[in-house]
Amino acid sequence: MFSQGLNITYIIVLIVSVLVAMVIHEFMHAYVGYKLGDTTAHDQGRLSLNPLNHIDPVMTIILPIVTIVLFGFPFLAAKPVPFNPARVKYGEYGAAMIAAAGPLSNLVLAFIAALLLRGMDASSFIGQVVWLFEQLNVALFVFNLIPIPPLDGSRVLYAFAPEALQDFMRRLEPMGFFIIFGLILLGGFNGILLNLMQMVLNILP
Repeated sequence: MFSQGLNITYIIVLIVSVLVAMVIHEFMHAYVGYKLGDTTAHDQGRLSLNPLNHIDPVMTIILPIVTIVLFGFPFLAAKPVPFNPARVKYGEYGAAMIAAAGPLSNLVLAFIAALLLRGMDASSFIGQVVWLFEQLNVALFVFNLIPIPPLDGSRVLYAFAPEALQDFMRRLEPMGFFIIFGLILLGGFNGILLNLMQMVLNILP
């Protein structure tokens, strides 16, 4: 398979797949926020399928290149989609809906990819591309639902958490990215995330 080993074809396919998955993920955050009454993301040009509107030079370009070369997988983040909690319907629950929209869009993309695979040769080049796209979106779905700030799962948990846990999450958020990156480098997520990914893949058609 082309994905075995680090080669230029694999890198190109991976980058394109990541961009498609990321753009739709971020677009859905902005779209749901807009539908819930907050125009902040729309006003800042984030209600868009243009990748350039969602790219952060360091987190979306430099970091994934470094992590692909060093570890064989991309670790990246888009520019956070802004929203104004005071303008979102349903308060914290509306904010949770905005957060959940991104990972759920990745699950839908993985479902579509799984359906496409049923009608093609999985060993062909196109089949491998679709399979990689499915795996990538399942990974993004599972990873983004980790309840560590600033990941989407933390915002979903926040809406239902008691005040003490909400306060802890607020204090944790400035350090959240470094905690997540450190856990990834140390392999702290490997077993749990891989098992969750496999469970989702098994459910898909």
